[in-house]
Amino acid sequence: MQTPTFAELGLSAKVQAAIEAAGYSEPTPIQAQAIPVAVTGQDVLGIAQTGTGKTAGFVLPMLVRLETGRARARMPRSLILAPTRELADQVAQSFKKYGVNHRLTVALLIGGVSFDEQLKILDRGADVLIATPGRLLDHFQRGKLLLNGVEILVIDEADRMLDMGFIPDIEKICRLLPPRRQTLFFSATMPPEIQRLVDTFLKDPARIEVTPPATVVNTITQLFRYCGSTEDWEKREMLRDLIRAEHVKNAIIFCNRKRDVAILLKSLLKHGFNAGALHGDMDQMSRMDMLAKFRDGTVTFLAASDVAARGLDIPDVSHIFNFDVPWQADDYVHRIGRTGRAGKEGRSLTIVTPDDIKQLKDIERMLGAPVTWIGDPPSAEDMASGERRRGRGRRGAGRRPETRREGKRPHHDGAPPARSRKRRPERPAAAAGAMHEPERASPPVHKKNGADRPARRTARPAREHQQERSAHPGHDEAAAKPQRQRRERKPPRQPWEPREPRRERDRDDRFPTPVGLGDHVPAFLRRTTRSG
Repeated sequence: MQTPTFAELGLSAKVQAAIEAAGYSEPTPIQAQAIPVAVTGQDVLGIAQTGTGKTAGFVLPMLVRLETGRARARMPRSLILAPTRELADQVAQSFKKYGVNHRLTVALLIGGVSFDEQLKILDRGADVLIATPGRLLDHFQRGKLLLNGVEILVIDEADRMLDMGFIPDIEKICRLLPPRRQTLFFSATMPPEIQRLVDTFLKDPARIEVTPPATVVNTITQLFRYCGSTEDWEKREMLRDLIRAEHVKNAIIFCNRKRDVAILLKSLLKHGFNAGALHGDMDQMSRMDMLAKFRDGTVTFLAASDVAARGLDIPDVSHIFNFDVPWQADDYVHRIGRTGRAGKEGRSLTIVTPDDIKQLKDIERMLGAPVTWIGDPPSAEDMASGERRRGRGRRGAGRRPETRREGKRPHHDGAPPARSRKRRPERPAAAAGAMHEPERASPPVHKKNGADRPARRTARPAREHQQERSAHPGHDEAAAKPQRQRRERKPPRQPWEPREPRRERDRDDRFPTPVGLGDHVPAFLRRTTRSG
């Protein structure tokens, strides 16, 4: 089957001129099938793996449809929802690249940016509004944004929205939009929750699935390296050996935890690697600056968490290193999808420890084939023992202290000994008759301020005290028992009952009335004139 050209997809002359200026000649499969349907105004459900050009698949038809019309203040004409700030900014860059011949106003609503700057753009009228769900709802709840003029809705990386817990926000936003709109829905996978969202908010969509869900493109060479130790310092040594053995132009190194990203960055810089970091705890300006440095080649190695695993279009990434095996098999696909994009060759290398055997099995099951190993693969005994482990739960037990120097092995050969809880010594068993005839020991002595003093004698049980009193002749138990008169408590006042008047003090005793004035005495005279 012959691949169509961009001229055959129904795009306008302005859009085709921008595509030629960007250097593209042939559309990708997802673009070739999605663009002709989206131009007509029909809903689209696009399912494609990462790195196949999904962003241009909805940006180009949106430019065609927005050529006519004009935006009004605080009423955007189109809305694009992205899960992360980086992906939203990437979509905005795509509109600038393909919309050079259009006079469209693009507003970007993401966290980490001042509200005032975003309000200025919204007040001018936005043709395209690109936002993350949280910041969009903030503007709407403040009354600074109206959504009843949206003609096109785009939900990008829907499965990532599900992972980040944005599905309730997506449902709330969709209910605020007008029912007569076009919806373009793109996702790499289709879990049941995403399918329910599609069935609810899309009307007779054209389903476009160019590849099976959660598969890897053939241009990526996947290699795995087994590390028999779970110590992080040994994994860092192995990572450096892998980097030196490969011809790395630039690479992204993924970790599962933000804390491990910071430790790995410190190690790479210490050993002379040109590295930077990217994780969710960084402010927005620092994250955007780091991505810009990695794109232009100022930074060669980027230690990152999964915030960089979805949707980021960083061209010419030669290698992906998985310092940690991802907890979910789908995340593995998205991580290594940062390389081998647009038909280019890429390599991914993953370090596997005995704690990662279960995740490795999930990846093999998803890929449908065994993985390729560098060096010795794990033995059958390692595979069997690794499946019995509880994933990554034991990683922190054998973690090497951060104060030790990098590259030197610790003195112990395993995890530090666990602290044993001190148990209170058991008391000797009492004699059989001790319960009935307790022995009175001498009172203990406490030392305070250098002086010995007897401790406060504890009270004897009440039953023993009563037995001694009843032993005396002439003891009357009824007469000795004090008679307590209980004070009757008044029931609480009901709301409809009037309050009782306050008791007034006897003014004749403390504040006598001055002679000659009668009852007409000012209050200040009564308070200042006292008896005696």
